Amino acid sequence: MARYGGIDLGGTKIQAVVVDEDHEVLGSARHPTPTEGGPADVALAMIGAMREALDGAGVGDGELTAVGVGSPGVIDDEAGTVTSARNLPDWEGTYPLAGKLGAAFGAPVGLANDVTVATNAEFELGAAKPYNSLLGVFWGTGVGGGIVLDGQVWDGRGGAGEIGHVVVKYDGRKCPCGRIGCMEAYAGRGAMETRAREKVDEGEKTILFDIMEEKGKTRLSSGIWQRALERDDKLAHHLVERAVHAIGVAVASSMNLLDVEAVVIGGGLGIRLGEPYVEKIREAMMPHLFSDHRPPDVLLASLGDLGGAVGATLLAAEKAPAHA
Repeated sequence: MARYGGIDLGGTKIQAVVVDEDHEVLGSARHPTPTEGGPADVALAMIGAMREALDGAGVGDGELTAVGVGSPGVIDDEAGTVTSARNLPDWEGTYPLAGKLGAAFGAPVGLANDVTVATNAEFELGAAKPYNSLLGVFWGTGVGGGIVLDGQVWDGRGGAGEIGHVVVKYDGRKCPCGRIGCMEAYAGRGAMETRAREKVDEGEKTILFDIMEEKGKTRLSSGIWQRALERDDKLAHHLVERAVHAIGVAVASSMNLLDVEAVVIGGGLGIRLGEPYVEKIREAMMPHLFSDHRPPDVLLASLGDLGGAVGATLLAAEKAPAHA
């Protein structure tokens, strides 16, 4: 009986799941992503999260058939490495992540881009099952994208789907990637926090950082943004509305090129803020959409916070030995 492990490696959290052959979740665990150290520390945290998920599923360390990982950065599945995962601590170089995890669990390990994995999960198992083409938009620490065309994930030459780096203002703000005017410079949670700190330094009032302290967090998580909106914080509303506008422009520009059937909005902020903000993104897209007489369906990701990790188990199933 096959048991697959899946890990979604994010900028603020590591989500691990163990599933059965039908990709039904048997156990899960969520750990914070280390903010210091380096790739080895992140790998240890991933191993810890997976062991906790295994305990919850009643599965032993050596009983996994295969493990899949959705990771940021430049992925080389064949070499088992992740390079330049810039939302993670001190991860500029190349790290043999598959080898470290494989040694810990005695199982083959598959690696893929985190957003590609999450997009495929929504396509195979979630909100986009009825469609044949799809743009996934995952709004979190950064804003990642994934593309499915004619039923196949489209990776291009390895860099397709980077919707966060669609330019929405050619002379705009500097993005965490170092370029100018990217959508992520306005909509990524990391960039939004940077802007919020600038505004506070300029004398603007906000409860964002008070909530952060109350919750014992070191960063403005998706939950903090949600609470600030619920408490009608003016700065939070301004920055989230600005983010929604930037996402709408980038989605419309992508649609004008790809003309896919559906757009799925996920990620930490996308899931937290939910359907009302999916509708706001839909509205922000429309003025920039060339084929506005037949817009795509814009949907909330249905697999929630576990989507990336469950998607990684689809990758694990591909890596499993033939007899498993």
